[in-house]
Amino acid sequence: MSTLEHRAFLVLLSGVTLAFGWILLPFFGALFWASIIAIVFDPLYRHILTKMPRRPSLACAVMVTLILVIVIFPIVIIGLSLVREASDLYAAIQSGQLDFDRIFQPAFDALPSWATGPTSRTGLTDVAAVREKIVKNLTSALQYVATQTVSIGQGTFAIFADVGVMLYLLFFLLRDGEDLVNRVSNVTPLHPAQRAALFTKFTLVVRATVKGQILVAILQGMLGGFAFWILGIHSPILWAVLMAALSLLPAIGAALVWFPVAIYLLITGAIWQGFLLMAFGIVIISLVDNILRPLMIGQATEIPDYVVLISALGGIATFGIHGFIIGPVVAAMFIGIWDIYASEAHPIVP
Repeated sequence: MSTLEHRAFLVLLSGVTLAFGWILLPFFGALFWASIIAIVFDPLYRHILTKMPRRPSLACAVMVTLILVIVIFPIVIIGLSLVREASDLYAAIQSGQLDFDRIFQPAFDALPSWATGPTSRTGLTDVAAVREKIVKNLTSALQYVATQTVSIGQGTFAIFADVGVMLYLLFFLLRDGEDLVNRVSNVTPLHPAQRAALFTKFTLVVRATVKGQILVAILQGMLGGFAFWILGIHSPILWAVLMAALSLLPAIGAALVWFPVAIYLLITGAIWQGFLLMAFGIVIISLVDNILRPLMIGQATEIPDYVVLISALGGIATFGIHGFIIGPVVAAMFIGIWDIYASEAHPIVP
């Protein structure tokens, strides 16, 4: 093949690849999560396949059914409860039944005199104005969360369609995943040792990140929601989901919810409830984040906690909800590729 023909073929190859990617773009979420779930559950699928080695399709069907039972169905149940609580909260806000100004007034009345007077030297306004801003911003934030949750509930058909596509893709990714990986590996213009190292690193990072991020988020959300339910705080499922979502941010996530609530309880006179929530948050909820997350992510991927935090934030800002996986994976691959380059450029002599 001449140079001109080779260049023309590369242009054609690039154009067709971009066109195919553009066609698949509407199904990015389904394809992304099908790939992630396939990577995470592949060891379990391989174990099931050993029990029926000549029936890979049946093994895939069993695996997909298990994923439906242990992953999809619990998410659907929690989602329906979340939509109901968010709808009730939104209705209470709209009707004025939930008055944040009345709720926060006792907290500000309990503040000491030095905190309630005007602070002219710093140029700040008095506490009444601060309270008004807090109430306004909190009301807007909760209205946004409630309306978004209700909107998600109204788009149930589209969500189930995406889940259906994801499960369909997952079946074939589990069954034919090894062949697909070999095809991609064979056309990757790298040294075989480099290809093996990169694919191994990618699989390890994805599994560690998903297990660390999602399991920690679920545990912190469940623990926080349980504490809120025990203390009789309104809409515990909504707060649990919010804590689980914020738990995707290492170190600071769930505390953005339970800490202000604990302070509010203490200020408004619910002393034992506030201390109980504070102790539970520091000892139990934070312990999950401080011990389990580094154990499952940092040690397995060999990336520091601060890199996980920054890459997760950057990933969420760039790719939305998918970014909490994409960010740490890209960060770990960045470190891994540079490690490979450094070891080849400056090999360690025994």
